[in-house]
Amino acid sequence: MSDLQQQAKALGDPTRHRIFRLLADSNEPLSVSDLVEHVGHTHNAIRQHLTKLLAAGLVVETVAEPDGRGRPRLLYEVAGSADSRWGVVGPYERLATLLAEVLESGDDPVDVGRRAGRALTMRTEAHSNEDPALPLSMRTFIGEMVRQGFEPHPEDGQQGTDIALRACPFESAAVANPATVCGLHQGMIEGMAQSVGGLVIDELVIRRADGHDCHVHCHTVADGSTSA
Repeated sequence: MSDLQQQAKALGDPTRHRIFRLLADSNEPLSVSDLVEHVGHTHNAIRQHLTKLLAAGLVVETVAEPDGRGRPRLLYEVAGSADSRWGVVGPYERLATLLAEVLESGDDPVDVGRRAGRALTMRTEAHSNEDPALPLSMRTFIGEMVRQGFEPHPEDGQQGTDIALRACPFESAAVANPATVCGLHQGMIEGMAQSVGGLVIDELVIRRADGHDCHVHCHTVADGSTSA
């Protein structure tokens, strides 16, 4: 079953479709309690529906910063990889906007990508699969890559952290025009790191052509410096 078919199947349930629309129309991530209040189902029922939406790649789960009252809340929002046919801004709509800026400005794709990355609003919620021992700047950076649809998986490197990107939201376009699309991708990552602060991007290794994951090599710094 393709990703699109899996998403269509998940949204075929009216309750899941309603939950998805609530998340899509919200200006901020929502908790299970928020969704219970709007949908009227039990907490367990909402969690079961969210599990299906997560498996289909339609939503992402993050962990709110602790507020001193028990376990941190789990928060949900629409995934960056959700297809635009479900009534959200999909990855190729975002890519089209960036490509239009490249054409209009005449700037290098990396520079356009950096501006886009710096413009993103970085939130401190961590992705639920992240290592809590990672520095806050790294968790924030990885969380934003999750929201953008890159499926990052951090691994310890000798000089810092090696982040494997298991998915590319622009993969089809990257195969057709890697110089432009991968340049935008590189710039976005560098701009995101600048926005987070305290994080330096050492290298983006593009490996999609041979079937391997792309990798981001990066490290944190104590003085708040960022990549160039």
